[in-house]
Amino acid sequence: QVQLVESGGGLVQAGGSLRLSCAASENIFSLNTMGWYRQGPGKQRELVAIITRGGITNYEASVKGRFTISRDIAKNTVYLQMNSLKPEDTAVYYCNAVRNWEPYWGQGTQVTVSS
Repeated sequence: QVQLVESGGGLVQAGGSLRLSCAASENIFSLNTMGWYRQGPGKQRELVAIITRGGITNYEASVKGRFTISRDIAKNTVYLQMNSLKPEDTAVYYCNAVRNWEPYWGQGTQVTVSS
């Protein structure tokens, strides 16, 4: 069982920045992928950014150029740096990890962007 603990959410004005952190209970090299999803009010959960074991990253189209996913292997932590935030980025952000096709989820952290 992989445990994921998120932190770093909060309230920010449009144009501001936040950095989310996700600490994993295991060596992140044991995980196939780690990523961030979000679920806005009345919306389905969607993938925001993902990083593979090999370090390949991919982003949802609306966040490309504004968000950056990265990792600190020594700390078993993945980050999501969010810049130029927009009100439409408001959502609960969830950390996700996949190991051998089995997904694991964090508890979620609220990000609210005011206009």
